[in-house]
Amino acid sequence: MTQVVVLDDHQRVAASCADWARVDGDVRFVHEHLEGQDLVAALRDASVVVAMRERTAFAAHLLARLGQLRLLVTTGAVNASIDVAAAARHGVTVCGTRSLPSPAAEMTWALLLALVRQLPRADADVRAGRWQTTVGTELAGKTLGVVGLGRLGQRVARVGLAFEMEVLAWSQNLDPDAARDLGVAPTASKDDLLSRSDVVTLHLKLSDRTRGIIGARELALMKPGAYLVNTSRGPLVDEAALVDVLVAGRIAGAGLDVYDREPLPPGHPLLTAPRTVLAPHLGYVTEGSYRLFYTDALEDVVAWQQGVPLRVIAP
Repeated sequence: MTQVVVLDDHQRVAASCADWARVDGDVRFVHEHLEGQDLVAALRDASVVVAMRERTAFAAHLLARLGQLRLLVTTGAVNASIDVAAAARHGVTVCGTRSLPSPAAEMTWALLLALVRQLPRADADVRAGRWQTTVGTELAGKTLGVVGLGRLGQRVARVGLAFEMEVLAWSQNLDPDAARDLGVAPTASKDDLLSRSDVVTLHLKLSDRTRGIIGARELALMKPGAYLVNTSRGPLVDEAALVDVLVAGRIAGAGLDVYDREPLPPGHPLLTAPRTVLAPHLGYVTEGSYRLFYTDALEDVVAWQQGVPLRVIAP
């Protein structure tokens, strides 16, 4: 009988988001995040695993220990935390799901607005009986720098234009004409964007060439009054360098939804860094996203059981 394990169901919603009774086998939902030997033990008898985004990494050494695993489903169409080539060597099929582009873009603006208007502090002030202790920053007339003008970056850029911001864009593969058609000004270089922007927001896929693309040198180019927002992937930013500039007051603040290690471990320097708004990787965490993720994941499992796997991710 097929043993299906659905990982990282933190909010305990996976069971209600799809008709898992369609699976020929047992389905078990894991609500806590597991690592190391605990993860291996939980998956020892699993022939199918459904992983939530990059919450759990499936490296070659882990896949080698999961002798019963035959299907690994990731929510989303790609997952940098899965060694797809190693999975293929171990006879494991990897499949993905569709995803909604809007939630992550909306989360970018939620973080950005909370950051520039200091909403977490203002909320705490009201509850403590304090009134108007902060002074926010208006966005109209300011410059938004979008690093990565793909599907999500374009959505963020359009909102920036609606806020009457000047919007700049840069990436290694930027199409200048497509940017101009959107009403966005392409910049000649990353450095130019960083030095001109009042808000810098990142929308790049994580790869060898984008890892650490915002480091100490890049942060030093930003205006003292500028903000950094990252809802893409934590390793795009050198966290130690970011903490240094926040503590020193060399940028105005940072809004983060993603981190090098997730969940963010206790005692991490970002937890006490000033001028920050931190979220627990909520960019894709909406009712609509989860329903699409788990509906497609269920379809992937059923199709695989029928011998016609869907949305296969090739090595």
